[in-house]
Amino acid sequence: MMNEQQVRELLGQLEDPFLHRTLEQTGGIINVSIKEEKQFVSVKIAIAKTNTPEQMTLQMKIVELLKENGAASVGIRFEELAPEVLDSFRGQATEAEAQDILSPLSKVQFIAIASGKGGVGKSTVSVNMAVALSRLGKKVGLIDADIYGFSVPDMMGIQEMPVVKNDRIYPVERMGVKVISMGFFVENNAPIVWRGPMLGKVLDQFFRDVEWGDLDYLLLDLPPGTGDVALDLHQMLPASKEIVVTTPHPTAAFVAARAGAMALQTNHEILGVVENMAWFQSKLTGEREYVFGRGGGPKLAEELRTDLLGQVPLGQPDWEDEDFAPSVYAENHPTGKLYLEMAQKVIDQLAK
Repeated sequence: MMNEQQVRELLGQLEDPFLHRTLEQTGGIINVSIKEEKQFVSVKIAIAKTNTPEQMTLQMKIVELLKENGAASVGIRFEELAPEVLDSFRGQATEAEAQDILSPLSKVQFIAIASGKGGVGKSTVSVNMAVALSRLGKKVGLIDADIYGFSVPDMMGIQEMPVVKNDRIYPVERMGVKVISMGFFVENNAPIVWRGPMLGKVLDQFFRDVEWGDLDYLLLDLPPGTGDVALDLHQMLPASKEIVVTTPHPTAAFVAARAGAMALQTNHEILGVVENMAWFQSKLTGEREYVFGRGGGPKLAEELRTDLLGQVPLGQPDWEDEDFAPSVYAENHPTGKLYLEMAQKVIDQLAK
């Protein structure tokens, strides 16, 4: 029967499936326990990302290797490597590893924009937050992940199409934001009738086959609710922060809490809440009318134990014929300034 040192030497040769370093190099063998009378070996292994198909493959390799070397039965527990360990490997990442944005070694920070229901202005918040981050000097990408209800190209006034070179898709850049959307690949606004597995492949392409280049942040305009696409995205990403959008109405906030709960259950941190359509301000009197009620945003932020990033009033941007983007507020517009303030809060939180 093997001893602890032999087990560590054997397993130390196996690679972390995401870091492509051996478990010896990553310090991934946390604990080894052996019961000789039962020929039972129990190990605790830390890897870059858990609950994935890659983890299952590694698990099978560990069981096979230990049984080949005398273990009658094997017990395995997995946990994720500490953030500071991952940070140390990011500095050693090859160019290919750094450019794979789904790799734990990527420096790109994901920000998912979610809502519990449709019609609360989640996509409007997504495009304006992306543009605001770009205006503050950040390198920003935006994935329109609302496959059935794609709207980002239209909202940003995008006329061009992505270019494909050498099997790589180059996103369209608009207002300093690199954009990819299902809307680029559907003719004449045709409805999408695909099923879940096919949609998963499209989303995977948006991450792996798009030439994003050097990014600070990649924003994802999620589908409303907590369906398959949103769940797939949460499981696909190495880590993401989430902004939850609601209206002031208590029912909208109640439903939005489900989207926040999904983020927490899949170990994604909530950055804050944006209350959209918070009020309508009359240009004549300057008075605020609370068309959709009051209190939904602060209540949701309190329930999710996060910050209220901002309250956005009802209104539309000032349209320009020269640079038409029907849903993007100008930098000097009062609501444009509000998005800049919210974007700065996001930058400050992510820098902590």
